[in-house]
Amino acid sequence: MRRHLGAAALLTLTLPLVLAACGGGSGGSGGSGDEPFEPQADALQIYSSQHRNVTEAWAQAFTEETGIKTQVREGQDASMGHMIVEEGEASPADVFLTENSPAMTIVERAGLLEPVDPATLAQVGEGMAPSSGQWTAMAARSTVLVYNTDEISEDELPTSIMDLAEPEWAGRWGAAPGGADFQAIVAGMLSDQGEQKTQAWLDALAENAEVYQNNIATMQAVNAGEVPVGIMYHYYWYRDQAGDKEGSANTKLHYFGDQDPGAFVSLSAGGVLASSDMPDEAQQFLAYITSPEGQQVLVDSGSMEYAVGTGVESDPALPPLAELDAPPVDPFTLNSDDVLTMMTDAGIL
Repeated sequence: MRRHLGAAALLTLTLPLVLAACGGGSGGSGGSGDEPFEPQADALQIYSSQHRNVTEAWAQAFTEETGIKTQVREGQDASMGHMIVEEGEASPADVFLTENSPAMTIVERAGLLEPVDPATLAQVGEGMAPSSGQWTAMAARSTVLVYNTDEISEDELPTSIMDLAEPEWAGRWGAAPGGADFQAIVAGMLSDQGEQKTQAWLDALAENAEVYQNNIATMQAVNAGEVPVGIMYHYYWYRDQAGDKEGSANTKLHYFGDQDPGAFVSLSAGGVLASSDMPDEAQQFLAYITSPEGQQVLVDSGSMEYAVGTGVESDPALPPLAELDAPPVDPFTLNSDDVLTMMTDAGIL
């Protein structure tokens, strides 16, 4: 395994960071990334590890719709989930938004979530809300294999993500294991394939894969021909394709399908903290972002993530979510802590 950034820098991707606040709607700014976070008493506190542009678009549209002020505190998935657990009932958070569901299950297992209003859960598609009713999906993203069309032909691609553990792929694929996105993919693999196969795959990654800082760096490396293929989420490629294609011009995406662990679909999650000082407003916010209007905000943001609300079409450039043939993984029990332990054991982190 060759790292394309320093080991210390890679580790910081999984450790708590200084979190910056930003204003949503008319909530104003909570300070720069170098200043302490100070929650505004009259603003709905949204702790978010979702992409900034999406969260800010939701927050602004919600404020315009309801008049309720919002304030956003930014962080990373697992780090923010653990921070909320550490804060406990004293947490200023009213709402928690994640990129991937394992971060939400950290908070759910600690008993810190309030059940989501049933009317809100009814707004998302089947399988997009847990049986516990403690949180709801608000967006989705698919695992893909990005490949350089000058370096490898379509018929040479692996038929399964598990094939990348084979000796013939040594030094020929890249990934970003330090990020929450990749760790969610591994959590899906663990649920689908079991611990023994997943650990063997991680051991092969540690031995054979090229390690990059994030999904974008992985895609750019494949585009530059550093490696012929890489594992990432779909929307980074579609966003680059919609722009100048600087990081993806020489590449295409391969969808594994066939319920392969490489076809894992990760859900972005939204939940209300049981300790919220503004529980009614927090429930209103979840209801808004999963409503047709809120889901259209997601689509119009250009994030290229999948909408999960009923009656809202995702960007037409995307293959339909229902046709991806994802593995039958229960996204509501994915365990990021187990994955981090296994990756540490493999020497990846």
